[in-house]
Amino acid sequence: MVSVRIAARGTSGVVGGVVRVVGVVVVALLTLAACAGAAPDPDATARVPVPAPPSDLEPQRTPAGPRVLLTGLEVPWGVAFLPDGDALVTERMSGAIMRVTPQGAATPVGTVAGVVARGEGGLLGIAVSPRFAADRTVFVYYTSAEDNRVVRLQVAPDGTVDGAAQTVVVSGIPAGSIHNGGGLTFGPDGFLYVATGEAGRRGPAQDLNDLGGKVLRLTPDGAPAPGNPFGTGVFTYGHRNVQGLAFGPGDRLYATEFGQNTYDEINLLTAGANYGWPTVEGIAGRPGLADPLLTWSTADASPSGMAYAGGSLWVGALRGERLWRVPLTPDGRVGTPEALYTGQFGRLRTVVASPDRSSLWVTTSNRDGRGSPAADDDRILVVPL
Repeated sequence: MVSVRIAARGTSGVVGGVVRVVGVVVVALLTLAACAGAAPDPDATARVPVPAPPSDLEPQRTPAGPRVLLTGLEVPWGVAFLPDGDALVTERMSGAIMRVTPQGAATPVGTVAGVVARGEGGLLGIAVSPRFAADRTVFVYYTSAEDNRVVRLQVAPDGTVDGAAQTVVVSGIPAGSIHNGGGLTFGPDGFLYVATGEAGRRGPAQDLNDLGGKVLRLTPDGAPAPGNPFGTGVFTYGHRNVQGLAFGPGDRLYATEFGQNTYDEINLLTAGANYGWPTVEGIAGRPGLADPLLTWSTADASPSGMAYAGGSLWVGALRGERLWRVPLTPDGRVGTPEALYTGQFGRLRTVVASPDRSSLWVTTSNRDGRGSPAADDDRILVVPL
């Protein structure tokens, strides 16, 4: 059995493009069984005293088992779709970028210069410019010899990427053997959201002049986005290690976060909010600190990538070796989480929705030094929705 806690929130709204949470209503305890490869037993699924009403949730069904799209990768970390439906996939260890078709054909298109793959660092997240048809620009997050940074790269007409010709968007993000963050996504507002880790240093996550343990909101040139709460690039702070970012109903922004010993988290991000690390872990109910929307035991999650599709958040679990589905209501409340494919594919890292929202692409991370690789690892899996 696994333990999950949900903080049910009150009505949320968007004012001037910034999510504002009106209140925290209640904290509920639930337990949930995670059986690999089988439909959930209705008597063993999570019970929540105050779940989102079923009428508020989109109809849910357990997806069929994934099909393997591609094998033989080395720690695929970031996945971002191009307008033509192909995806760019980063490999953390090699610094390579692969172009992968929906049919599973893979072509190396470039290697990012300056990547230093140490510990959990290396070539991490990738995002495609919303104006790609005009600017042919992609953004990558990587660990260098000095720091973590985000740079812009150009995609040539033949599809290759010059990994040496870099334009720095933001540098000076703390780097370490652990907690390098790395998530990148463009929001509906056209700004770039960057998830950083505190590089194992704890305290600086509370320092607004330090880029570690933050979620940043930037223009494509790296300037603070208009309307940011502190007049800098910082959007939220007090994070331990954020890797997954996803926009859900009402353009609300959600983030996964690795806990230390007790609770992993999903947070609903509010501009200027302090998420408590290292003062608290999990739900604390302290004034001035934002509680997570949902928590798991660290043994059941280690949540990395996250996507929103089909009315749910989908979260890849590393240590937990499962895909979590978290139903959402239109006003951002959560239903009962469901664990899928537990133990079947090992450590699951990245989760992205296909452009037509008909499937998820999920990467394994079994060759990262902490897994038990199968002969065909690492893989990209396709989960039909």
